[in-house]
Amino acid sequence: MKILMVLTSHDQLGDTGKKTGFWLEELAAPYFIFREAGVDITLASPKGGQPPLDPKSNEPAFQTQDTRRFESDATATRSLASTVKLGDIDQADYDSVFFPGGHGPLWDLTNDQDVHALLEGMLAANKPVALVCHAPGILIRVKTPDCEPVAKGRSVTGFTNSEEAAVQLVDVVPYLLEDELRSQGANFLAAVDFGVHVVQDGQLITGQNPPSSRATARALLDALARRGET
Repeated sequence: MKILMVLTSHDQLGDTGKKTGFWLEELAAPYFIFREAGVDITLASPKGGQPPLDPKSNEPAFQTQDTRRFESDATATRSLASTVKLGDIDQADYDSVFFPGGHGPLWDLTNDQDVHALLEGMLAANKPVALVCHAPGILIRVKTPDCEPVAKGRSVTGFTNSEEAAVQLVDVVPYLLEDELRSQGANFLAAVDFGVHVVQDGQLITGQNPPSSRATARALLDALARRGET
């Protein structure tokens, strides 16, 4: 089984002068869940090479057993340093895709045509896809074969307006993903701020926030197992 994990290449937090990127826990926890399940993992990003890490995600308050394990794992860090350029990826080579969040994806992955094509192709092929935290915002640019928003009429979750307010970035981010998904007709399901929350609607799996990354990864593995039984 092969899973593609797609990371942001964007490192600027709007006009603040601060850095952003991917959120380490949202990569590390799913990475080890997949690896321990015997999955062949490929890391990719729009620019390829080393993607930017949101420095805040590696502060002591946000470190976890998984993040510390990732940083001390030679195989994991080697893969991260040499991500494949997304434009060189063929979705037909993979069984699924997982998108870690962080604020970076709001700027680049949301607007990346290779990302849109990847998600549209996988969903059309009835392959499960998973996005966690800010990554579900990517869905606002993804279309069905009928050119409708893919989130329209579907149940999803992601980083909520109240969570964005809690981290004081409402006026910094290019859009609020909860508002955007609701405006497209999605059934946006929010749980308590920073609580574990995963929503699955068919082959589309979304997780609300960093603490939801492990549960989102497990839901993806379960979906793959069910697909393999059919």
